[in-house]
Amino acid sequence: MITFWILAAVLVAGSTFWICRPLWQERSRITLLVTVVLFCSASAVLYSRWSGWQIVDEPVADTPAGMVSRLARRLEKSPEDLEGWLMLGRSHAALEQYPLAQRAFRRALRLADGRNAEALLGLGESLVLQADGEIDDLAARLFEEALALEPNSEKALFFAAVAAQRRGERDLAVERYRRMLAQEPPPNIRAIIDAQIRALGAEPAAGPAAASPAAAAAEVLVSVSLAPALAEAVRADQDASGGAVVFVFIRRPGESGPPLAAKRIAARLPFEVRLSESDAMLPGVTLQVGETVEVSARVARDGNATPRSGDPVGKMLYTIGRDAGKQLSIDGRTP
Repeated sequence: MITFWILAAVLVAGSTFWICRPLWQERSRITLLVTVVLFCSASAVLYSRWSGWQIVDEPVADTPAGMVSRLARRLEKSPEDLEGWLMLGRSHAALEQYPLAQRAFRRALRLADGRNAEALLGLGESLVLQADGEIDDLAARLFEEALALEPNSEKALFFAAVAAQRRGERDLAVERYRRMLAQEPPPNIRAIIDAQIRALGAEPAAGPAAASPAAAAAEVLVSVSLAPALAEAVRADQDASGGAVVFVFIRRPGESGPPLAAKRIAARLPFEVRLSESDAMLPGVTLQVGETVEVSARVARDGNATPRSGDPVGKMLYTIGRDAGKQLSIDGRTP
């Protein structure tokens, strides 16, 4: 913008000098002065009327860096905005600008008199990330202070547990990891915590998910039952043919084609069944802890895997590692 106005001023001065040169030579100073003023005034008026370009500040690109820059400028006018400094710290950390993140979190800590768990955790985490995962004494102290303020914070528990583990305080680390497990984290997080506890020579605390073998393994464990309304019909078919079986399938929701895994079981309901990658229909099939799949069970009256209209069937969604022992009821009919 400044460059534009400098160039414009130079061009106007040059044009004015060229046009007014005869008047200068004739030494008519008053006429010269009036001509210069009229020329410049007319240029400004005509520019404002005919030009479509507006004199505005150049907008900052709507990118993550641009948005962070706008937030930083806003905080210059509102330096007491605690939430704004926390947001700025998180934003710099997301952009891997760790020194800037630390400066923002320190400012937030000053505003909160050192008693803000998010600022303490953010500052500690940015120090650790900048040090390629090393937890020094300062970062460890910050995590301890955050945990003292928020004893049930999963993030504070995790970092404080890792810090204790690095210091060789095994029992303290295990206790903190188990407190995380007590909050029933997602299966993928639970698997990580379980591994950390076992690496310390301990066993995860017993709990709803920890007590089940399926919680740590990529497998499906369900209890299959038959709705009372269909029991009589299925029993009659079994007595008549003697060949009725139940097929249990795993599919990804919304996907067609062969199932991921399947098992064929005699129709003696109810029963419990476990399926894993070893029951895959095709090579290369993988199941992941935390993945949601569709589990279906169908009674085949003739023992054939091909569905027939009227076959009793039941379906449900199942999250691997979380829903071990879930009940699957055969309560409908194949169209």
